[in-house]
Amino acid sequence: MTSLHADEAFLGHYQLSHDPFAPRVPGFKFFPAQRKPVLGQLHHLARYSQLLLVVTGPLGSGKTLLRQALVASTNKQSVQSVVVSARGAGDAAGVLRQVAQALDVSTAEPNAILKQVVQLGLTGQEVYLLVDDAEQLDESALEALLALAAGTPEGRPHVFLFGESSLIADLEQISGDQELFHVIELQPYEEEETREYLAQRLEGAGAGIELFTANQISDIHESSDGWPGTINQVARDAMIEAMIASRSAVKRPKMGFTMPKKHVLAISAVVVVAVAAAWLIPGRSKAPTTAGAPTEQAQLPLGKPTPNVEFANSGQPTNLPMVGQPVMRGPLAEEAGGISEGDDGVPVEGSSATPPTVTTTAPPAGVPAGQPAAVAKPTPTPAPTVATAKPAPVTKPVVAAPAPAAKPAPVPAAKPAEKPVTVAKAGAAGSGWYGSQPASNFVVQILGTSSEANAQAFVKEQGGEYRYFKKVLNGKPLYVITYGNFSSRAAADSAIKSLPAKVQAGKPWPRTVASVQQELAATR
Repeated sequence: MTSLHADEAFLGHYQLSHDPFAPRVPGFKFFPAQRKPVLGQLHHLARYSQLLLVVTGPLGSGKTLLRQALVASTNKQSVQSVVVSARGAGDAAGVLRQVAQALDVSTAEPNAILKQVVQLGLTGQEVYLLVDDAEQLDESALEALLALAAGTPEGRPHVFLFGESSLIADLEQISGDQELFHVIELQPYEEEETREYLAQRLEGAGAGIELFTANQISDIHESSDGWPGTINQVARDAMIEAMIASRSAVKRPKMGFTMPKKHVLAISAVVVVAVAAAWLIPGRSKAPTTAGAPTEQAQLPLGKPTPNVEFANSGQPTNLPMVGQPVMRGPLAEEAGGISEGDDGVPVEGSSATPPTVTTTAPPAGVPAGQPAAVAKPTPTPAPTVATAKPAPVTKPVVAAPAPAAKPAPVPAAKPAEKPVTVAKAGAAGSGWYGSQPASNFVVQILGTSSEANAQAFVKEQGGEYRYFKKVLNGKPLYVITYGNFSSRAAADSAIKSLPAKVQAGKPWPRTVASVQQELAATR
């Protein structure tokens, strides 16, 4: 399945109104498991705590969704929410500039911003300052945000940072022994919560949880470790894999004992050539010619080099001897590593399925070879038919010495099916490479990061068959690192066990190339 029509095929196969596991879906409902208590805790701390609040979790843990829920659940009459992204503006100047612009402050400095916060407080409005991708903030930005969170006796904004766990170490280094921030770590879903989450997503798209078996749900939960973002990826990948498998089963031809018609025709053609050659070998009885009739003989050019016939999908021309060599077609030829048919099943022009008919006429005495001889009213020789007609008797047949049989090309050794496919040079965003691979193959997803520099550093450090591609998650770029290229899920699972311990610690999981191609198509 190509990425061009991947989404159409996916939705049509399962009769879905939309992709249930896309980041943005119509009528999305906030899933309360493991998140509603955190949302209530954030509202409580914003009212009673004087500390900067930090929400941490790995990529795909639902931090951005929680931030959106926090903004949506505040009273718009009494709270002004300012959302800042640290992506591309992780220093103090970039962060303060975004805050000042949102609050209509002319000077992007902490004191000027705090004065505006105090003025809004006098009108009964609080300020919520929410920073996404906070792990990308540098030291100067963290110091500026801690200063804003501390505020003044007259007023202060409520500062929320949403980022990965590496953010905590940076804040601890700046804070020293002071208690300046409070951390809330998001927790993954339990297996029952994963099942409920899948059911809610599928229901919104017009389907039900019955699309997954109990074993599949357990596998999805185990592969994703219960993190919602990864649950979306693994579940969608499982559905695409099942769709490809079902379509392959429908297209697979039924096996029987009847030889295909094209093979019968090819063998019949070989029999015709062999019968014609048998009638022309030396030692055959000679019959006198009719008086007055010109003498003609039909012969195969055994003494001449055999023509080179080039077939579709073959790298080199294949010698096609006229006599003494069986012609292999279809599955028989493929087993011997030989020639193959065209993609549409029609024999390639010039192939052995339609052997050429060669007829030569011996020149009369006195006429040099290569020049036409005038023959008065020649009697045509009837063409031989299979197993019934015999060629017209001839006199003095001229038969050249048989040509030596062409040596068969060596048959290449079969490659193990489970061996990873040789990969192209790694280290760059490989959207082109993923698009050129079979959709039914598998890769191992290692990790995802919001920083392309981190992805490049990881791939450079590991080398080998590691590569990454860029996708969009929750409206933001995400760089996903994968390993290898495998023909089956079993081969990918086996490869995971041989990865370095620190790579296995990230819980890598196999996914189809088709799912990667769909994500790349959605990103374009």
